[in-house]
Amino acid sequence: MDNEKHIFLVGAKSLGAYGGYETFIYKLTEYHKDNKKIKYHIACKANGDGYMNENKLQGSRKISENEFEYNNAHCFKIPLPNVGPAQAIIYDIKALKYCVNYISEHNINNPIVYIMACRIGPWISKYYKKIHKLGGKLYINPDGHEWMRAKWSAPIRKYWKYSEKLMIKYCDLAVCDSVNIEKYIHACYDGKGIKGRNPETTFVAYGAETRKSALSDNDTELLNWYKDKRLVPKSYYLVVGRFVPENNYETMIKEFMKSNSERDFAIITNVNEKFLNKLEEKLSFKSDKRIKFVGTVYNQELLMKIRENAYGYFHGHEVGGTNPSLLEALGSTNLNLLLDVGFNREVAEDSALYWNKNDGNLASLIDKADNMTETEISEIGEKAKNRISDAYSWQFIADEYEKLFID
Repeated sequence: MDNEKHIFLVGAKSLGAYGGYETFIYKLTEYHKDNKKIKYHIACKANGDGYMNENKLQGSRKISENEFEYNNAHCFKIPLPNVGPAQAIIYDIKALKYCVNYISEHNINNPIVYIMACRIGPWISKYYKKIHKLGGKLYINPDGHEWMRAKWSAPIRKYWKYSEKLMIKYCDLAVCDSVNIEKYIHACYDGKGIKGRNPETTFVAYGAETRKSALSDNDTELLNWYKDKRLVPKSYYLVVGRFVPENNYETMIKEFMKSNSERDFAIITNVNEKFLNKLEEKLSFKSDKRIKFVGTVYNQELLMKIRENAYGYFHGHEVGGTNPSLLEALGSTNLNLLLDVGFNREVAEDSALYWNKNDGNLASLIDKADNMTETEISEIGEKAKNRISDAYSWQFIADEYEKLFID
């Protein structure tokens, strides 16, 4: 036990769910499950949105009412009051409190508490001091520009920015999953740390799988999905992501409607009725039979296969760091059409085509993509796969985190 480095992970709702941090923790424990040098302790939600149900995790072992073991990681569930949006803040604070008590009770030497996202700035200095008193370090992952997201009201955006500033100040290391986020942290917060110090930062990207889906082309579930959604392999463009304004669904749908493409546009997302109705009012996309909202797909192998069989993939995210759905698309789909912003260029480099939000720009790119030869498509696809395996494979990322935690 003394030889193990204890890492406490706070901020994800559960393991293996449909979110960036959830996938990250799941993969980290999967790739490190036989690593005798690291012991993970993971906070999960006991109730509320996205709560942890360990019975769905094959191979999990119950320890007590609110604890279980999975991939050799010790997972603890935090019960929460039902208080709406503030629940996320209460969750992080209660999880942090649990970590501090656990470290103290078990006399753990040199632990690292790693917090994902910058939700609890106003409380962080208190916990920073407690962790230091116990001989530990506090790391954070600042995520993307949460304060820029359109879904937040002005006061909440203000809070996010203020919270970010305090969390960068009171941390031993900010682990950025994008070079652009790391630059932004220094541009905003150099000279604003404790006693006027610059923040300590490092860059470790997010990961993706480089393998193919385990499903065959004639898998029953796959064929039924295509039949149900009225889609044909290699005859559709695809997008997968949260249905929020900053992911630019409006531009993608509007431009697709302008294009001459005879292919379909399949949208895999959790539909927000209010936003959907607003889009319909603006664009009348329901009159275009090519535009298909096809719901969500939680079976990861099926989703991977749907990506592999897409003719092309659209990525319109413009807020945040390295985006999981972009990495997954580059790892699976040959032809990727990305919004031209720093984050996306940083990840894909020359292995994708780029569009901007100017009127007609994406529509003409779709027409161009429709006329690319099979050779051109497989060449750009090969570049994308190489880009992922060289810099973003989960094995590479897990190795980087081992160095970070142990060294």
